[in-house]
Amino acid sequence: MNEQVRIQLEDVSYTYEEAPSPALSHATAQIREGEFVAVLGHNGSGKSTLAKLLNALYLPSEGRILVCGYDTAKDEFVWEIRRRAGMIFQNPDNQIVATIVKEDVAFGLENLGVPTEEMLPRVESALAAVHMSKFADSAPHMLSGGQKQRVAIAGILAMEPSVLIADEATAMLDPSGRQEVLETVRTLNRQKGITVVWITHFMEEAAQADRILVVSDGQIVSEGTPREIFDDVEKMRDLHLDVPRMTSLAAELRAQGMPLREGILTVEELVEEVRRLCPSKSAI
Repeated sequence: MNEQVRIQLEDVSYTYEEAPSPALSHATAQIREGEFVAVLGHNGSGKSTLAKLLNALYLPSEGRILVCGYDTAKDEFVWEIRRRAGMIFQNPDNQIVATIVKEDVAFGLENLGVPTEEMLPRVESALAAVHMSKFADSAPHMLSGGQKQRVAIAGILAMEPSVLIADEATAMLDPSGRQEVLETVRTLNRQKGITVVWITHFMEEAAQADRILVVSDGQIVSEGTPREIFDDVEKMRDLHLDVPRMTSLAAELRAQGMPLREGILTVEELVEEVRRLCPSKSAI
């Protein structure tokens, strides 16, 4: 496998026991080093199954998955895969096991047998990376949902992963918590080069990715940049998915005759485009 490819799916299918059809069917994809890739899909589309396959929680019924060069189906590689590819789940309470924040962050290191003298600086560094150092001695149950998720991320960071897999990591958070966690992960992606697989149903989150995979009925049906994916508003709606609100508004304005450019994703981009078309409206 190419050294620049962190995750490779080769014709992967997965069928749950006694299920009439595969949850994931003949999926093929690559995720390169340092990419931030969002995975979109309606409920039951197969995106969460994909997340669990990437972390060797599930093994493919058919095909092969390589994570950092390791075949997920081989027992001898399971712990190495999970060390290199950390996973954040929907509910941070399900990942927090200790009564003190810094002890929770150290939990994974203890399981890996990291020496005590090496453990402390790694815990401190991980908490600093997610801006939670001042809560090191706090009780996790006293934190907000967004803060708990950042503690969960710190626990993974302490293990120095190459890949971060987030399975609906912001689904249970309020808007400020969602933004807090997403910004934390985006910063880690940019500054530390950690490859991110961000599984979400929030279109505005997916719009911030480098690339998007769209999953429907167990198949990867579209792949491209956010602008490429969201430009086809009708296709997304046919897949029972939405598009970012500003993309939708721009499409409606184009339908009414306003010659807006394609690929608008954000409020700022829409305002800039309206200013371009209406230069006299400088107050917009």
